[in-house]
Amino acid sequence: MSTIKEYLTEDHGRCDELFAAMEDVASKSIESAKDAYKAFADATERHFQMEERVMFLEFERKTGMTQGPTAIMRHEHTQMRNLLQEMAKAIEEKNKDKFFGNSETLMILMQQHNMKEEQMLYTMAQQHLSADSNRIVDMMQSLIVQ
Repeated sequence: MSTIKEYLTEDHGRCDELFAAMEDVASKSIESAKDAYKAFADATERHFQMEERVMFLEFERKTGMTQGPTAIMRHEHTQMRNLLQEMAKAIEEKNKDKFFGNSETLMILMQQHNMKEEQMLYTMAQQHLSADSNRIVDMMQSLIVQ
């Protein structure tokens, strides 16, 4: 069984692969990017929900920290969701420049965000939640996205 940190870090990698595949398709044809975008956006939303609906809540319950790192990560999730919406609009409008402008901003934000999570928050979560790690990973794996 993976630790919380391993599981979520692996999922970051999976989302990164889908992002690269989406950009590759879009660079050839913005009209063809819809399915690749959807795969990436769905995986990213699932990742956000695993954190927001499971790990963040467990971490906050255990530590009492509700206005610390999890609040910052939630705010960044909102920023990334907004960029994803703009990318979807750009695909509908067949606007390659708008798509890649937003995807470049998203990539930078994701890299910074993922580094903070992997180096700080996931490590803190693992320290505080190690006794419940298997249960929390199971909950994240079985999550149905809303």
